[in-house]
Amino acid sequence: MTGRNALRPSRDEIGAWTDRYFDRTREIVGRFGDVEVTYAVFMRRPVVCAPRLAIDWLTATAEARGARISIDPTYAEGDWVGAGEPMLYITGSLYHLVDLETLYLQKLGAACVAAYNALTMCTDLPRVAFLAMDARHCAGTEMAEMMAYAAGVGSAAARDKVGATGFIGNATNATAPYFGQTEGRGTMPHALIGYAGSTLRAAEMYHEAFPDQDLIVLVDYHGREVTDSLAVCRRFPDLAAAGRLGIRLDTHGGRYVEGLDPQAAYAVLERHVPKAIRGYRTDTELKHLTGTGVSAAAIWHLRESLDAAGFEKTRIVASSGFGPAKCKVMSYAKVPVDVIGTGSYLPENWQETYATADIVSYGGRTSVKVGREFLIRKQ
Repeated sequence: MTGRNALRPSRDEIGAWTDRYFDRTREIVGRFGDVEVTYAVFMRRPVVCAPRLAIDWLTATAEARGARISIDPTYAEGDWVGAGEPMLYITGSLYHLVDLETLYLQKLGAACVAAYNALTMCTDLPRVAFLAMDARHCAGTEMAEMMAYAAGVGSAAARDKVGATGFIGNATNATAPYFGQTEGRGTMPHALIGYAGSTLRAAEMYHEAFPDQDLIVLVDYHGREVTDSLAVCRRFPDLAAAGRLGIRLDTHGGRYVEGLDPQAAYAVLERHVPKAIRGYRTDTELKHLTGTGVSAAAIWHLRESLDAAGFEKTRIVASSGFGPAKCKVMSYAKVPVDVIGTGSYLPENWQETYATADIVSYGGRTSVKVGREFLIRKQ
């Protein structure tokens, strides 16, 4: 699918959005004579190949200019790519390509890192379904599309690699097609509970408004995660028995979920996954296991409470900071979570998202700056 933003910026806007020295180089080439060149495009860290938005934009822009270019991907979409390995070779007129570098690199680097993160998370938790909830963390609609596309690529790669469930949907209608859906998913924000006055009343309102949909209830607003979860289950026993009721834990990192403290958190993991608590290596891992917020202990604690009350089929949805590192901890803690909502597959270190392009051939003559000889295409 070609994305909504694939033609942005348009042909007439490129000059305003590209690096100025590319504009000036284009003017010089136009005066002194054009030459066919080949660019090698690469990244400095391992990534998952997610080039479609960049290729779509390049192809459409070349067509709009009446220019002929050749794009040769060296990896398929979803493949693992090593640091420094060219992902694309782009061949064509220097006059028509030189001012496009800024824009196609923008559409490539962050997507490849986000796809890598999504692959890692889905592979570590292959039986868990993921929802992409990144839209509010994106810097505009173009980034939102790029990140949704990336999650879809990483998810598909995880399915191929380990049979993972992967990402089954996302939060917005605009990018839902990247997950094979026609619309975004989601039930209630904290604002609905504040409006309703109680978690139970918000659940009742939602079910009355959307009776045919599964009911996923956010339970941390009043700090009564267990109490409110059980109240909702008792109010909707048929939905609970049918597996159509879910409890979403989104407790922030400033407090423990209801009924937990450090001692209780250790105890619940000792009952279910004693090796996990003995195998942590860093303070961050320990926080993900037994700390405040949505920890492994919090999820196990809620599962225990639901099962003890006879609501074994009620699902658990977890959100709040679920990036690659947290998902890895959840994996070895064997958390009984059904769905994870995440925007934290977005790259944390933006310096790692920088894609780079270097010309490696001018008019059939191999040439590249010193130190980048590894980019030259091997015959």
